[in-house]
Amino acid sequence: MRYDPASRDPILALKRADRLDLVPTFARWLERAGKGLLADADVIVPVPLHWRRLWQRRFNQSAVLANRLAGLSGVPCECRALRRLRHTKSQGEMPSAKARRRNVRAAFRIDPARQASIERRKVLLLDDVFTTGSTVESCARALKRAGAEKVLVLTLARVVRPMSSYI
Repeated sequence: MRYDPASRDPILALKRADRLDLVPTFARWLERAGKGLLADADVIVPVPLHWRRLWQRRFNQSAVLANRLAGLSGVPCECRALRRLRHTKSQGEMPSAKARRRNVRAAFRIDPARQASIERRKVLLLDDVFTTGSTVESCARALKRAGAEKVLVLTLARVVRPMSSYI
């Protein structure tokens, strides 16, 4: 879905207000929108939170969605394959795409104990919101370095900028 004022509140409610009751609906939407990607994927890997942020929130919204999507699709989920090495600032606090890229550069790596679940596999990387692509790009680099054959990306929402901002 488009990340806009109408979708922002329920997504932030899941993310920051423990609205886990939204997960079944969001997961069905992800399954429907990502049907082709899921058919090509060997494993689902959510974008991880740093342990400090996970401690604050009590759960990783992308991991919860990935687990539910795995149950619906039959594609296994590897929630702990990818790790966030550094406690980065929230991407929402970044003033520009360049700042977002710098914020998450080299922030992710594969857990060595789970590398075999990634090597030579088509990985479906799952995140809640795609803004500039900086987070998924950094995650995809880590997955490819670990031997992933292909990295596909599925997000619940995407920021859509007006055409004038691309010119």
